[in-house]
Amino acid sequence: MNAQLEAKLKTLPRSAGVYFHKSKNGEIIYVGKAAVLKNRVRQYFQSKRDMDIKTQALVEEIHDTDWVETESELDALFLESEMVKRYMPRYNILLRDDKSQMYIRIDMKSEWPTVCYTRNPADDGADYYGPYYNGFAIKKALRYLRKVFPYYTTPPKDGARPDLDAHIGLSPRPGVTSDEYKASLKQLTRYFEGGRKAIIRDIEKQMQQAAKQQDFENAARFRNKLNDLKALQQRIMFGDKEFLDISKDKALILLRDLLQMEKVPVRIEGFDISHMSGTNVVASQVVFINGVSSRSDYRKYKTKLEQNDDYANMYETIFRRLSPKNIKAWGTPQLLLIDGGKGQLEAAIKAIEAQSLNIPVISIAKREEEVIVHALRSNIDTSYIEKMRKEPEVGIFVERSRDFYIVNLHPDQRNASSHSKNLQGSTFSKYSDLTKLFQRIRDESHRFAVSYHTVLKRQKQTASILEEIPGIGPATRRMLIKKLGSLRAVEAASEAELAAVVGDKKAQTLVRFLKNAPKE
Repeated sequence: MNAQLEAKLKTLPRSAGVYFHKSKNGEIIYVGKAAVLKNRVRQYFQSKRDMDIKTQALVEEIHDTDWVETESELDALFLESEMVKRYMPRYNILLRDDKSQMYIRIDMKSEWPTVCYTRNPADDGADYYGPYYNGFAIKKALRYLRKVFPYYTTPPKDGARPDLDAHIGLSPRPGVTSDEYKASLKQLTRYFEGGRKAIIRDIEKQMQQAAKQQDFENAARFRNKLNDLKALQQRIMFGDKEFLDISKDKALILLRDLLQMEKVPVRIEGFDISHMSGTNVVASQVVFINGVSSRSDYRKYKTKLEQNDDYANMYETIFRRLSPKNIKAWGTPQLLLIDGGKGQLEAAIKAIEAQSLNIPVISIAKREEEVIVHALRSNIDTSYIEKMRKEPEVGIFVERSRDFYIVNLHPDQRNASSHSKNLQGSTFSKYSDLTKLFQRIRDESHRFAVSYHTVLKRQKQTASILEEIPGIGPATRRMLIKKLGSLRAVEAASEAELAAVVGDKKAQTLVRFLKNAPKE
């Protein structure tokens, strides 16, 4: 441990927070959370006797450490998750045993939404929060939060008597309406997104209002909820946009300076197109607020025309996103990031101009992660980029290709493949944090687009044969899939098995058409 780091560790606070271990060249190599930063971080530099080989390798490479304080371990849990997704540190991958990420799933569209965990989020209309990289910690956190915001883990049955969870306050109390329950769940999700202070203020107002109306039973319930919520600060759980100081976010500051923007872009939106030879064409819109993903603001698009033309598809998507109706509903982004090359970027520019708007837009090309900026029409001051082209900085390379600037923020680093998680190379660019942010937004837009496309493709594959059979309607199709399990099982079933589900007449029709159906 060097003398500078040793002196810095003496200033570690005793609060909860997230810490960032860095290598000699400034690369963030590990992100972790702590109940007490002073105790946890200093453990790395004590006895190595109980450390495994990988942890020892990490410690030997640590040259500097930074940290962000949070008000509770629960806040640190959510901040750590986002920072790992942002920076993708090498040792977080090497040291992690649970390779699968965990999400919290809440199906708010149901009458009585349930809260559960999953490792494979589906495009089923439910809200997903995550991913989180410590399944044990997130489950423990939800156990404590459930005492403040009671929720169901399985749908309640009509007319059933309240179970034990309802009696001990883990499920909604008897008499609660669906709207009241959903309002409580929205407060729970606000907590995930960093709104703890706002929630406390709301509950205090509700408590005071109930007391003025002499509704002392409800006032006491709000008081207990308030006490439980404040007590979470002492719980062992595990940031949170509320505590992340945007002025200290290096990636956003670098982005502002690179594009010569007056202010740090608060709302960045990423877009990608996904299809298979022009079928099931979809687009994704992911949103990052203050550099942190905001999943509740994600949107997906099904193009009006099925065509194998990424430029036309991108034009339609951006044009629809920037319609007056959507601008009013969702707000105006400060920066658009397009997944693609010059063609996709030019299509997005044309859509922005068609809506008579002046929104900065850039694209990021796969493989080499090169940033593409139109010299005249990206709504960006390119004077700094032009200066870097004429007077190259260390760790950056800019070239001019007709009307476009091709900006490589890491000329000595290469990707092993498209959508790679880490750039490989001997040097570490000062723009690496910004590159990680670009990668994070681009990869998230790609993941969201592909997941929606996959859902549509599966739906079409499952329904295509049965939908073409006369006399077999939606209810019959659902019954067949529910009883037999899959389309393949329906095709393999005997006439007698089909008759047991839909009757003799429909079974005969099914057998006749399925036998003559073309096989893939």
